[in-house]
Amino acid sequence: MIGMVLAAGAGRRLRPDTDTLPKTLLPVRGEVTILDIALRNLAEVGVRDVVIVVGYAAEAVRDRVAPLQRAHGVRLTLVHNDRAEQWNNAYSLWLAREHFADGALLVNGDTLHPASVEKTLLRQEHRPRAGRRPGIILAVDDIKPLAEEEMKVVVGPGGLLTRISKGIDPALAHGEYIGAALIGAAAAAPLAAALEATWRRDPSLYYEDGFAELAGRGSAIGVAPIGEVEWVEVDNHDDLRRAREIAPRC
Repeated sequence: MIGMVLAAGAGRRLRPDTDTLPKTLLPVRGEVTILDIALRNLAEVGVRDVVIVVGYAAEAVRDRVAPLQRAHGVRLTLVHNDRAEQWNNAYSLWLAREHFADGALLVNGDTLHPASVEKTLLRQEHRPRAGRRPGIILAVDDIKPLAEEEMKVVVGPGGLLTRISKGIDPALAHGEYIGAALIGAAAAAPLAAALEATWRRDPSLYYEDGFAELAGRGSAIGVAPIGEVEWVEVDNHDDLRRAREIAPRC
């Protein structure tokens, strides 16, 4: 199993901080970046080979590969998305399909959370369960109050995903997908096919729309509630301030 970080987006709402940097390289504790914490979390659960999908300001990540490898004891491979500023991240994840073929711990490069999230995903993978075993498990916050912007999930019988979208009525949702997932090897090829169908239908769609496509095709996708965990998706300057508040505890 590898680690995978999606870090290709432009982060326009964070300008001027992202004029020359991708969101993932924004500092949140001294010189420690969002990417540093993501790589540290993956290394903490024993994942040493990590693929980073880059696009906007990719050279800034490329210039830091060697020091990041030394700092976190990981081996990094970069996958370049040359359409990252025009297309959305369903295409980014699809580009890395050969890398996640044997399974991956996937994290969004703009999400700050502690390693307890990765540990929860791995525990859920090995938990005994009745019925179908999910090939993909999503980390979900089922405690946070929901609004319109969140990537919300609906869970059906057997604890399996039935819907995932920002457009779900918050009153109907079971929680928010936080941007971390475990992709099993057996689910990799079906996921790649679902992602391709998704971006070909509309390149502005999210990889979560690929998860919805996959669930609609009958694949089992599970959820793992993360409990009382401080985390934030860094989309704007308020989020970045929040990230800097919680980073010392991550």
